[in-house]
Amino acid sequence: MGKIEELSERYGNHIATPWQRTVAGAQRVIMVVYDKELERTFRARRQLFELETQKGLHDWFEVDLTTAFAEWMASDEYREAYFESPSDLSLKLEAEFAEVVAARMRAELTRPEVTENSVIAVFGVASLFGFTRMSKVLKLVEGDIKPRRPPKLPHLWPPQTPPPRGDRLSA
Repeated sequence: MGKIEELSERYGNHIATPWQRTVAGAQRVIMVVYDKELERTFRARRQLFELETQKGLHDWFEVDLTTAFAEWMASDEYREAYFESPSDLSLKLEAEFAEVVAARMRAELTRPEVTENSVIAVFGVASLFGFTRMSKVLKLVEGDIKPRRPPKLPHLWPPQTPPPRGDRLSA
């Protein structure tokens, strides 16, 4: 059995346990961490995690944040100026980017099909590294992770790539 298969089996054992309905949104987040060398394999086999989720009688939804920064930057009218002077981007990143990522996650969290029995898998978390902290994004969406919303919000990234800004414990 390969590493991804073992990881999906462990994930399946965890996700199949009964969910507490009274915990806060932040306590409904789980992290699935894997070797960075396995990123492509993991993405190719992420259906294993979906199957494990469904075996645990839960619905599966996905949010991929891999392109969040590129799309945000491409939509900015001053993007050319930021390429000329990247240090000017730091204020805009601090002020706006976390909310943009949170809005992307919130769109999935608040879909009508998402129930208290749903899992929202968040892919591409490592691509936020250096731009924003996942802990900041989670604080922005915590109110949307409530008993009528998905109790489990797995975030997936390779461990050698530190969570955004190296904030592993508070991510």
